[in-house]
Amino acid sequence: MKRTRLVFSGSGGQGVITAAIILAEAAVIHEGMNATQSQSYGAAARGGATRSDIILSYEEIDFPGVIQPNILVCLTQEAYNSFASIIRPGGTLLTDSRFVEQATKVDARQLELPMYEQVMEQIGKPIVFNICVLGALVGLTGLIKPDSLLETIKARVPKDFIEMNARACELGISMGADYSMR
Repeated sequence: MKRTRLVFSGSGGQGVITAAIILAEAAVIHEGMNATQSQSYGAAARGGATRSDIILSYEEIDFPGVIQPNILVCLTQEAYNSFASIIRPGGTLLTDSRFVEQATKVDARQLELPMYEQVMEQIGKPIVFNICVLGALVGLTGLIKPDSLLETIKARVPKDFIEMNARACELGISMGADYSMR
């Protein structure tokens, strides 16, 4: 992998920024990569549009912004409607089937997984939805090793929530890996 450009998008309160930071940290600390992570918020932090750009590379990164992502994650319909058109041809577009109805025709692999539904069914706490999404992304792409992601989650979340977050991550990794084998 030379360089991977990602955009995580959704609304404030979904943990989009937290997921992006965890991915970038895992890549740097455990995989020896270089990473940049930047973020922008809509007018209202909670409930407003949120976007985080991440670049992962084994080479130097000259510019932190992402114009055409290889991987786009959209967790709301608004994010999908706003950003689906910017994906790099041949890229990967990941959405959750509960929150996004895919309609746009893009030159990318569009994946729709029931991540929120599975989190609620198996864990019962929506607060770990973002970690499940992150796990699914890693399971789908192999961008970093699952252990690197889990170690970073353990270092970042309060100890009382490590087990729940680890379960959400493993659920996502499993969903992503199952989908990528189709």
